[in-house]
Amino acid sequence: MINSDVKNHIQGKSLFIDDIIIPEGTLYASVCVSQKAHAKITKIDLAEAIKLDGVINIFTSADIPGENQVGGIIQDETLLAKDEIHFIGEPIALVIAESDSIAKNAIGKILIEYDEQEVIVDPREAFENNSLIMPPKTFESGNVNDAWKECITIVEGKVESGGQEHLYLETQGAVTIPQEGGNLKIISSTQSPTAVQRTAARILNLPMNKIEVDVLRLGGAFGGKEDQATHWAVFTALGAYLTGKPVKLILSRSDDLYMTGKRHPYSSDYKIGLNKDLKIIAYEATYYQNAGAVADLSPAILERTLFHATNAYFIPNVKATAISCKTNLPPNTAFRGFGGPQGKFVIESAINKAANILDINAAEIQKKNLIDAGNSFYYGQKANDAKAIPSWNKADEIYEIKKLQEEVNLFNYENKFYKKGFSVMPICFGISFTNTFLNQASALVHIYSDGSVGVSTAAIEMGQGVNEKIKIAVANTFSINTDRIKIESTNTTRIANSSATAASSGADLNGNAAIKASKNILNRLLKFASKHLEINDETKLKLIDGIVLVNDRKTELIWKDLIYLAYTNRINLSSHEFYATPEIYFDKTTNKGNPFAYHVYGTALTCATVDCIRGTYEIDYVKIVHDFGKSIDQKIDIGQTEGGLVQGIGWLTLEELKYSDEGKLLSNSLSTYKIPDIYSAPKNIEIEFLSDSENRFGPLKSKAIGEPPLMYGIGTFFAIFNAVKSFNPETKIEYSAPITPEKVLMGLYS
Repeated sequence: MINSDVKNHIQGKSLFIDDIIIPEGTLYASVCVSQKAHAKITKIDLAEAIKLDGVINIFTSADIPGENQVGGIIQDETLLAKDEIHFIGEPIALVIAESDSIAKNAIGKILIEYDEQEVIVDPREAFENNSLIMPPKTFESGNVNDAWKECITIVEGKVESGGQEHLYLETQGAVTIPQEGGNLKIISSTQSPTAVQRTAARILNLPMNKIEVDVLRLGGAFGGKEDQATHWAVFTALGAYLTGKPVKLILSRSDDLYMTGKRHPYSSDYKIGLNKDLKIIAYEATYYQNAGAVADLSPAILERTLFHATNAYFIPNVKATAISCKTNLPPNTAFRGFGGPQGKFVIESAINKAANILDINAAEIQKKNLIDAGNSFYYGQKANDAKAIPSWNKADEIYEIKKLQEEVNLFNYENKFYKKGFSVMPICFGISFTNTFLNQASALVHIYSDGSVGVSTAAIEMGQGVNEKIKIAVANTFSINTDRIKIESTNTTRIANSSATAASSGADLNGNAAIKASKNILNRLLKFASKHLEINDETKLKLIDGIVLVNDRKTELIWKDLIYLAYTNRINLSSHEFYATPEIYFDKTTNKGNPFAYHVYGTALTCATVDCIRGTYEIDYVKIVHDFGKSIDQKIDIGQTEGGLVQGIGWLTLEELKYSDEGKLLSNSLSTYKIPDIYSAPKNIEIEFLSDSENRFGPLKSKAIGEPPLMYGIGTFFAIFNAVKSFNPETKIEYSAPITPEKVLMGLYS
């Protein structure tokens, strides 16, 4: 069965922000932003702009009724700049006009004078200038300093990983409609309805209960709407509050590209030590995170980098230090993987370099060090659910790793100007918000008197299939068809105090809450049915395929009749439930604890072919064994795995962000910023489900799927890198991602 969202998408019936029918008299907002990366504002002249026919008003920071602050983790970000700006694209004034074109025209007539200041775009330079978002953070275990003397091989190096543009199909946008009594309804393209509600209340000096936020679906997000959608929604709320009229704002693609933050670029140093048996004894890494001008979600992203510093390996002595560096770029933000990919790329680079020095395959080192049940992660959590070794062994059993490597070696022996490279990429990714309090969710389930079911949760549908998974979970609980169930829009009046749909936890948190609420109603129904059927022991009753069974024998009482009878007998057919992930905690004073409910594991085998004349390459195949747990919907999970993989490949190979020394985005269009297309994708993707994996924390024993597969893309970097090494063993190609054709060509002949 094709889920309803897919049907609507295919038929063009799905509604997004720009499709919503707006009230007559709706006004349009546009934001005047800085054209300088770092400067003091010496003058703002609105006179010419406000004279423009159709301009209703122009607001600056002085017009904000409440607190001019939109920072989340750290209160360091204004909605509208007042005295100083810190990046190109920082908002300064809000234009409200009768049409979108008039609002944009007015922007060009606003005169702003600046006193320019020093601009920093490089994180290491920011560190040297003590320009930091917060103090450095270090996680460690064992004793790295003492461990080096046990190592036979010690390798040091530097790794660069670039940023990545989210490029969601639906750009940032929102509509706010005033309601009676001074209330506001915000329709937003956000992953975080409660964050929009809370921030709008702060800006407008209103209680949160006067602001309703509603989200039907998003046209993609990938983390880019977890925090940064808030600003654009609040601009419409401010405009509506000050004018008393509905206000709409939709960013153009070009504005969205240069005004919003990306995946964080990292510049990192490492040192790795191995003994004679290829066991990694010690590992030390320092990560310089390019946060941009303000904190946004950088502190949490930085922390997740530390949690994933050792990827799928057990290493007894580790010291990892992460530094969030403040630069004059737009604030970088959440992106699928949330700091984990940057940490994994560094240790995989370290292993690859050590293997090259030892003249062995990196897979020999990887396999020797996979984390196993009974081991602990270096931040203290036991790896009781470890599936790193089973997923590796399953990949070897199905695909024969040694045979694949031999095929590559034979090809390279027989070909001079085409070379293949092969890599193995194990992954281990923790599932939960690392800020423990965020691991909570609520659900509201109604059964209507005709037997149809409505489900409200905090989950945001953004193309990942979470609505369908929750629908299946509820249908499974009631044992009815999914076509009886409707998933409602996400709304702060139905589900309050919600966490963002992020950290791959949307289905876990909200699905479990929906199951709990459904079970409450189911228990009432079975208790009522036992009385109606005059059965003394209600444990003898079951509801299977919409039919009540007694002692596993069908009765004449079917779902629709049961519901109507329960309704007429005043049985409560609604339930609100709450779910909080159990058994998780983390002590931020010792940096030890149990931050994740569980981990997702897997292994990818990648082969790439490099044209050694041109520097171009093709990805021949990626063969994956992935730990899905007990999949709720295999079609959705396979689609998420393929999509995550290709997005990871884009980050590691093609998607190169470029800024000038003055902080201007140079890769500011789809002609200068390349994303994967059908020709960039692997010719062949094979995905196998790891058997014998169940997850007691997931709905229906499933495991999260959103972020983990992106990390498989890291293997593509090393497949291409190894092909270059095969052509030129003395290459000076660096561990610098993305490994673009230009870098490959230089590496082939350096």
